[in-house]
Amino acid sequence: MKRRQFLQAAGAGLAAGSVAAPAIAQSSPEIKWRLTSSFPKSLDTIYGASEVLSKAVSEATDGKFQIQVFAAGEIVPGLQAADAVQNGTVEMAHTASYYYVGKDPTFAFATAVPFGLNARQQNAWFYHGGGMDLMNEFYRKYNIHALPGGNTGCQMGGWFRKELKTPADLQGLKMRIGGFAGQVLGKLGAVPQQIAGGDIYPALEKGTIDAAEWVGPYDDEKLGFQKVAQYYYYPGWWEGGAALHFFINQAKWNELPKAYQSLLVTAAGLANVDMQAKYDAKNPAALKRLVAGGAQLRPYPQEVMEACFKAANELYAETSAKNADFKKVYDAMMAFRNDEYLWFQVAEYTFDNFMIRARARG
Repeated sequence: MKRRQFLQAAGAGLAAGSVAAPAIAQSSPEIKWRLTSSFPKSLDTIYGASEVLSKAVSEATDGKFQIQVFAAGEIVPGLQAADAVQNGTVEMAHTASYYYVGKDPTFAFATAVPFGLNARQQNAWFYHGGGMDLMNEFYRKYNIHALPGGNTGCQMGGWFRKELKTPADLQGLKMRIGGFAGQVLGKLGAVPQQIAGGDIYPALEKGTIDAAEWVGPYDDEKLGFQKVAQYYYYPGWWEGGAALHFFINQAKWNELPKAYQSLLVTAAGLANVDMQAKYDAKNPAALKRLVAGGAQLRPYPQEVMEACFKAANELYAETSAKNADFKKVYDAMMAFRNDEYLWFQVAEYTFDNFMIRARARG
């Protein structure tokens, strides 16, 4: 079955069970929404998730439910997407929840937190571990309803102008880093900067910052970081599985017919799977090109990882002591994480470890 036919059939089933398509078309209202993305069009993989959702919804409703996508800056700047949804400027946004930790650090959990979940675990927590219920309970305070809308997988650890050898090298380091991780690095003397994706390169080029992280090889190559910083570190311990979300104005979500709500859940799920599949498909070749072009690939030193892990746990304890919403979600996520790794170390890790070594042996 072709994709369009599948989506039309799915939309029909969601709208009225076994009712024939013509009857559904007559009863479905015409709705036009605007969606603001936190990302520029040039980042086709992460920006593209919004287009995947928009196309799926339009095809399934024969164009009756239209969602027009706008890139960062076309309506509001990328880091103001949540505000635009909250105040009703737009009906939807596609964004990273952890961009808004300035409002409340609890926002971080829906994207990624240091030494948290990997991508598969993140989706398991969202869909079957109560994660989205917890987050939407929290988001209601901000007039937002959220749906998972993509994942980058484990990210890279960023581009540095100078080699990083010990935790002392973080002292005074100005680094573009989003979310809760910036506060962790701050405990180790770094100076975190939250800068939208399209503005990172000039800041790194001019020396306004000393290091920057974004996503991974495919996006980083597009942004050109390899031209202005030599050392490329891994892993992004603060983003073991960075999730994106579709934020929907709560009142607008409540007004939607149930069939359209169900369709949005389905279309967001498609975008969620599609984004990570694209990254997993495109990152290997991009990494090869970056290394061939002179990027110096480096693992974070164990001493640095241990220092960051310790600082993260200290920050979790401090924040939990003064923020009940944060503590509630933190306790739930970390309990889920610990059980997940009981399972992952048995099959996933053993299989991956064998295959990686087998590949190295040729």
